[in-house]
Amino acid sequence: MKRRSCCMNLTELLRMSSSNLRRRKLRTFLTVLGVVIGTASIVVMVSLGLGMQKSMYQEIEQYGGLTTIKVYGAGSEDMMGYSMGGEDQEASEEYVDDHCIETLGKIEHVESAQPVYQMSVLLLKGSYEGYTELLAMTPEGLKSRKIDLEEGKLPESNRGQLELVYGNQLLTNFTEKGSGNGYWDTGELPDIDLAKDSLFLILDMDNYYSSQERSPLDAGSSEEGAEGGGTSAKTIQVQKHVVKASGVVAGGIDGYNANSYYAFCDLETLKQLLKKEFSGRAIPGQPQTKNGKPMNKFCYTYAEVKVDDADHVTAVSNQIKEMGYQVETNAELMDSMKRQMAIIQAVLGGIGAVSLFVAAIGIANTMMMSIYERTKEIGVMKVLGCSLKNIRKMFLMEAGLIGVIGGIIGNILSFLISAVINTLAKSAGVMDGMAQISYIPLWLMLASIGFAMLVGLLAGYFPAKRAMKLSPLEAIRH
Repeated sequence: MKRRSCCMNLTELLRMSSSNLRRRKLRTFLTVLGVVIGTASIVVMVSLGLGMQKSMYQEIEQYGGLTTIKVYGAGSEDMMGYSMGGEDQEASEEYVDDHCIETLGKIEHVESAQPVYQMSVLLLKGSYEGYTELLAMTPEGLKSRKIDLEEGKLPESNRGQLELVYGNQLLTNFTEKGSGNGYWDTGELPDIDLAKDSLFLILDMDNYYSSQERSPLDAGSSEEGAEGGGTSAKTIQVQKHVVKASGVVAGGIDGYNANSYYAFCDLETLKQLLKKEFSGRAIPGQPQTKNGKPMNKFCYTYAEVKVDDADHVTAVSNQIKEMGYQVETNAELMDSMKRQMAIIQAVLGGIGAVSLFVAAIGIANTMMMSIYERTKEIGVMKVLGCSLKNIRKMFLMEAGLIGVIGGIIGNILSFLISAVINTLAKSAGVMDGMAQISYIPLWLMLASIGFAMLVGLLAGYFPAKRAMKLSPLEAIRH
């Protein structure tokens, strides 16, 4: 054996370690393979949890982020069609009207308070009709919602005509008159270009469906009263409002987001249209007096309150509750989802860690076998005066190299697996609302490589310690 200096630097140790690994190619390959599988397993498992978490954050941002508070008042449940607020919240007796909006805007730490009016409407085009939820908001409210448009722009006030921003998946709600077949039945979208075509908008849906059930002979009869207005069917005509697109939400038919199934319009324009059409009658979703007559004030479905900082959300929410309103915040939802995500990630990470633990056993076994095979070499090094520290470093470096190489290749493999998962998920249509099912950030890649190296060093520690304890003379005789 070539005589070496008793004092070896880092470069020499690295060269010796890599040379020793190359001499036992098959064993090194199998050991590295174990680390590769372990690293890829833990990275892919954690990436699935991170993908779900990232999707959760993106969706919450679309609903206003952590600084938005939704405020519900009396009648909100009737407008929305389901119960709002938590079980611990009492039903509100206060209405969300203009006075409420003004009061909310004056609360400390509140940047803005915007009204939102939601109602169910019907869109007509040729032989197709589509049910959707219409969200009417102020220009400021529409901007704060951060609607990503494929084309067009947000509707403006004082245009004289109602303009709509259509959700990118709204066409899937359309069905053919008579057969009732739609996209979910046939897999085919209706021949409608939302960006260019003019559509009919039905606001008085009860009257519309009532008129559809009557025959032409019945239509002239005054015996059958229209629902909600108390006026005969002869005197109430269904108004069809011609509407054009102001814009279309980005994402296409396969790109789900929080705005995909809604239609948006300017609040003030819709209010004027409703007051004109329902003159003398109760506007859908609006409160009525005990006599069944419409109230003088216009009430909104809810208000969106923007707080200047997430730390002030709880205090502002409590203050609004004391005013007699129900509140809903994304922060509460976020806390609940974070706890769920932590459990999921712990389970997924644990599954991957088991594979890496098995790989650590393989590294330890490889290093122990290496010591048995290189006993004479270790003895010669000791006789030549090599320090015990250098011998330990050499074996630890070999184990660390196995971990690093396995970690790097494992990350490459995990990226390929992640790409396959995302591609299959997208083609199968299970990625609605999720940018990526599997998401691998840079910190996860670096952490996994470092962790794999640490596992290698720990697995090689005891074999290296054993090599240090070998007697030089006994080792040479071996």
